[in-house]
Amino acid sequence: MRAPQRIEKKIEEVASLLIPLQGRMLLAPNVTIAEIVPVAQVIPVENAPAWYLGNCTWREQTIPLLSFEVMNGEDKPGVAQRSRFAVINTTGVNESLPFIAILTQGLPRLARVTEEEITEREDADNKPFELMHVSWAGEEAVIPNVEAMERAFLDYLHHDH
Repeated sequence: MRAPQRIEKKIEEVASLLIPLQGRMLLAPNVTIAEIVPVAQVIPVENAPAWYLGNCTWREQTIPLLSFEVMNGEDKPGVAQRSRFAVINTTGVNESLPFIAILTQGLPRLARVTEEEITEREDADNKPFELMHVSWAGEEAVIPNVEAMERAFLDYLHHDH
């Protein structure tokens, strides 16, 4: 007796978001992003590093708003008409920091990412808070290193206070 032929093709899709930042697209799995919310009031924090834009309130919690661009040594982006806050689920480095938010430069788009469609770009150097540069469906994007962003923020909190 012959074994039944397996005809199913393994396509694992990761539902993701392409998030427009200044000069680049971030690619993050949906599970990483808690919510995309309209730009709301940001309470500045005195003597904070340039990448720490201040605190915003989300679901009655105070969330630090960070600039991915400034963390990577680039110019601080402005708030554009289409800007949003992307609230990110942290990786759990510290329970006191369940979320961080970043400023986007537009509305994210849904991306269904499969292994076949995504490739790592060898020609790009990763900046400190970039996990990987990728090409996906003809677009170039950066996968953020959320854990490094968390650690940088926690280091700032613990050393400056």
